[in-house]
Amino acid sequence: MKKRVVVTGLGAVTPLGNNVATTWKNIIDGKSGIDIVTRVNPDDFRAKVAGELKNFDPEDFMDHKDALRMDRFAHYAVAAAKMAIQDADYTIDASNATRTGVWIGSGIGGMETYEKELRIAIKKGYRRVSPFFVPMMIPDMASGQVSILLGTKGINSCTVTACATGTNSIGDAFRAIQLGENDAILCGGTEAPLTNMAFAGFCSSRALSTNPDPKKACRPFDKDRDGFVMGEGAGVVLLESLDSALSRGARIYAEVVGYGATSDAFHVTRPAPDGEGAIRAMQMALEDAGLSADEVDYINAHGTSTSANDSTETAAIKNVFGEYAYKLAMSSTKSMTGHMLGASGGAEAIFTVKAIAEGIVPPTINYETPDEACDLNYVTSGAMKKDVTVGMSNSFGFGGHNATLVFKKYES
Repeated sequence: MKKRVVVTGLGAVTPLGNNVATTWKNIIDGKSGIDIVTRVNPDDFRAKVAGELKNFDPEDFMDHKDALRMDRFAHYAVAAAKMAIQDADYTIDASNATRTGVWIGSGIGGMETYEKELRIAIKKGYRRVSPFFVPMMIPDMASGQVSILLGTKGINSCTVTACATGTNSIGDAFRAIQLGENDAILCGGTEAPLTNMAFAGFCSSRALSTNPDPKKACRPFDKDRDGFVMGEGAGVVLLESLDSALSRGARIYAEVVGYGATSDAFHVTRPAPDGEGAIRAMQMALEDAGLSADEVDYINAHGTSTSANDSTETAAIKNVFGEYAYKLAMSSTKSMTGHMLGASGGAEAIFTVKAIAEGIVPPTINYETPDEACDLNYVTSGAMKKDVTVGMSNSFGFGGHNATLVFKKYES
């Protein structure tokens, strides 16, 4: 029999705050964390804005020596993981270390380290490249560093599925706990993509918004959207088997009840026509949860503010939910955080869980001009008080990756 899995800890660093409480307050208040980009020179790029962390100090979460040997994306993962453990009041010791795992993914990994060391190699020669280059750059090192610093000895894995990374990571960890392989897993996504090469690549593909107004640039589902806004950060949750959580009297935010993952098998960047892969991911997650479509109260949409994604996701939701799609509350929190790439699914899982736990649905900001292809209830007039029993979170990534999670209010 599969084990029930619950969420007992939340940790995040985002453009809206360096913890969950601050981030969530700003989400509910409809504030934007997007501003003129500073990690690259905006004069070098068509896109000028980004969702950057503010006043983040890695040494609040690790010592100076450890911080020097990690890329920024690993700093974010360690910070979010430590906060999730603290939030859950979960102590890792000899009694549970081998049953406690880490599954934190990154879509890109250590781009900042890669660019820095390549410049050194070109200027000074390859012998001057740091011996820490590889262990700082590879995407699995966020999960590895969290495990080392916290002492977890269970599964230690890293999912890399572009913008679906965080959601797939949580879903994969959910499966591992269901099967009894681990009792608890820290899982989610992390990303530090605000580098020259990442900016250059996305600008060249014309994926980024060129709107110079940072507070208006990210406008999911709005007819005048012109691309996504890149963000950075991490979102990590602690999942536990229900048995583990109850045995230690843990606070339970919500239960994970469904997970669906599919491939478009269509194109490296564009979604499949009519969202065929997204449709199957949502249907799989609902079937896994044993729920009908009309039992879902809220969807945290992928909602990237790109022409192709927003209309395709809307069409996919209409296909899955039928006329009920128009009654669902739905929002894109990327309108405030920007698109945190591989970290998005982790952060948005937290927002979905918070909506269930607190009975409030986040808004979508900057929806001003209706688009006939995007006509659902995107919660555009501020946060909405609503009893949320079931919440769904969608993530779709380059390469045709589709992932959906379903969370439910915990009932004993």
